[in-house]
Amino acid sequence: MLARDALTCSKVLFYFNQKLFLTASIHSTTHCAKCLNGRFLDVASIALTKQAPLCDGAAVQSEFSTEVVLPVSDCEFFPALEWTWPTPMQRCLTLTLAWHSRLLLRKKFASVRCHQSAAMSSLLINQPKYSWLKELGLSEDNLGVYNGSWGGSGEVVTSYCPANNEPIARVTQATLAEYEETVQKAREAWKVWADIPAPKRGEIVRQIGDALRKKIKVLGSLVSLEMGKIYVEGVGEVQEYVDVCDYAVGLSRMIGGPILPSERPGHALLEQWNPVGLVGIITAFNFPVAVYGWNNAIALTCGNVCLWKGAPTTPLTSVAVTKIVAEVLEQNNLPGAICSMTCGGADIGTAMAKDERVDLLSFTGSTHVGKLVAMMVQERFGRKLLELGGNNAIIVFEDADLNLVVPSAVFASVGTAGQRCTTTRRLMLHESVHDKVVERVAKAYKQVRIGDPWDPSTLYGPLHTIQAVEQYLAAIEQAKHQGGTVVCGGKVMDRPGNYVEPTIITGLPHDAPIVHTETFVPILYVLKFNTEEEAFAWNNEVKQGLSSSIFTKDLGRVFRWMGPKGSDCGIVNVNIPTSGAEIGGAFGGEKHTGGGRESGSDSWKQYMRRSTCTINYSKDLPLAQGIKFE
Repeated sequence: MLARDALTCSKVLFYFNQKLFLTASIHSTTHCAKCLNGRFLDVASIALTKQAPLCDGAAVQSEFSTEVVLPVSDCEFFPALEWTWPTPMQRCLTLTLAWHSRLLLRKKFASVRCHQSAAMSSLLINQPKYSWLKELGLSEDNLGVYNGSWGGSGEVVTSYCPANNEPIARVTQATLAEYEETVQKAREAWKVWADIPAPKRGEIVRQIGDALRKKIKVLGSLVSLEMGKIYVEGVGEVQEYVDVCDYAVGLSRMIGGPILPSERPGHALLEQWNPVGLVGIITAFNFPVAVYGWNNAIALTCGNVCLWKGAPTTPLTSVAVTKIVAEVLEQNNLPGAICSMTCGGADIGTAMAKDERVDLLSFTGSTHVGKLVAMMVQERFGRKLLELGGNNAIIVFEDADLNLVVPSAVFASVGTAGQRCTTTRRLMLHESVHDKVVERVAKAYKQVRIGDPWDPSTLYGPLHTIQAVEQYLAAIEQAKHQGGTVVCGGKVMDRPGNYVEPTIITGLPHDAPIVHTETFVPILYVLKFNTEEEAFAWNNEVKQGLSSSIFTKDLGRVFRWMGPKGSDCGIVNVNIPTSGAEIGGAFGGEKHTGGGRESGSDSWKQYMRRSTCTINYSKDLPLAQGIKFE
């Protein structure tokens, strides 16, 4: 195999229906012009559409167009794509493109820069304005592996601020060898942690919550800076972790199974719950703190150890949170590997999914990738907890209180710039109130304060990546093509960063393909309905089943909505938005949302294994069902 040559992606053509089309140039100095002339890329999904004039001497420049069928937002999980060009001498040139870390559109979103330089001359962390980052133990270069000690010798990735696309700092990811070492240390740490009584484990979790409280503002600021959500949401996300810690402390004195009546005299029948062991946690960019917190606090209380792989685009948050948790463990003379972390991309995620030593894998991300994860885990008969996509609807009936409807619809569709799994993407309006609600919501959209996410007065920040901007533009074009009308928004904002206008589209049929597509951007599709049966059916016809809400004063309709013929979602609300769930209830959804449950209620059972125990304390041996075997 020859050394890899340079690959320069020169222009994004368009992003349509979750397919990215781009042009790229291959520059080879290891092959002569003669042997490459007229050759084609020998991969079925890639077609050579144009060959540019050959360069002088031994260098060749060819241009091709390629279709990438994987959703760009999912590529953080997949291995790098490899393209092979065979030569007459049976040698090949392999070109690798790692989408999750190297695809960046330029300021006008017309081009892509591949192979970002690791050496940044102006990192934000070095600017006085962002000196607070060092309060979290961050520096220019950060190690991305923790298993009781800090390390990392893999790929160096740079984290970017979505509000201006400037580099913040760098993180060195884990290699597969470091992953292996971390799993081994985590398994050893479990032997210590599992012997600690549950209430004392709860005390450690309480201390983690207190440590997060002390850093809540600065950690919330990091979430805002690195993910792009507004400051109050960043702080609220850390608060969610704190709240789950408080919940888990109480849970540590309540975990247990029932004692059941036995049909046999002199026998006791009971359930015993034990930890599963090692819980792998893969989280997404949109909630880089809270989702880990839901899993971590409950898993620890149940007696498990954790191995975390955060999103590749929010590695600084993963490092900062792990430093806080690690300090608590160290102060209590506990193995740091109880809460391990391996920053990484596809290789680490795949290893976790296939690793039989990972007793439970909790994955939060898209439905497409979640399906692949589920198949890998199921292949080894492992446990999985999936929190995937949502195509959530608010249904507004003719008797609804519009003073509740308007702010709910705006918050649920615009909050986090449309990048929550519980974001409202479909607003179904009864025909009698349709025009009035559209007018009021559109007016409210125009009053949303847009700006730097860390400005406390800002209500709406940027999208997380430039690829999301492309998704936004493509979805709008697709909606127009399918008959939709843009009532509000629809444009990329002329300012630094990944800012787009929050958008309202009307006039689409309820079953339009774009309406049934979860596009992780702030686009709200407004639909007009006539009857309750019609609205309920439209709510349930999409593949996802995460969150749903109706606005009505009809008590009978409320119970029909909550009943067997009502919403098929995991979250079924009345007179509140689809987003903003409390930690006390079980969070999760049905169908293509994955079926997992996290946070409150009895979600703790997913992190434990149940044994049914029968104890004979008599001197006889009666059999169940009255069977005689003598």
